[in-house]
Amino acid sequence: MRKILPLIFSLLFILTSCVVEVKKSKQTSVEEDKQEILAIMKAQENAWSNHDLEGFMQGYWKSDSLKFYGSNGITFGWNKTLANYKKGYPTPKHSGKLNFKINDISKINDDSYFVMGKYHLKREVGDADGVFMIIFKKINVEWKIIADTSC
Repeated sequence: MRKILPLIFSLLFILTSCVVEVKKSKQTSVEEDKQEILAIMKAQENAWSNHDLEGFMQGYWKSDSLKFYGSNGITFGWNKTLANYKKGYPTPKHSGKLNFKINDISKINDDSYFVMGKYHLKREVGDADGVFMIIFKKINVEWKIIADTSC
């Protein structure tokens, strides 16, 4: 028994250490997820500010199941959302320079986050401000916006 007791304590120590390391790696994973999401949103700011609406839309899920909810109601689908952006922002004077202010990024589950914030458009035709809540989901190892509520 005296020989087994130290072995049991050693195994318990090793197992406890492994659990702590797994928890640390999951915390790091959340931070990495948030950094990836922020990088996508930064790329969207840059694309929009260059009147590259197709580039801006690369952050969205290219699917008919994409949902966009704004002042004109709900829009379904990537192509329809892009068409609405092109109609509403036909020239660089209309799209202007985009800046996001992120107020919160919260994990929903292992592969989804919601992001809440504000946007500001500095434009020649008049500035515009609003708020948004978007849902990012990891699809085929890429973070994509699957739902967007902006007004």
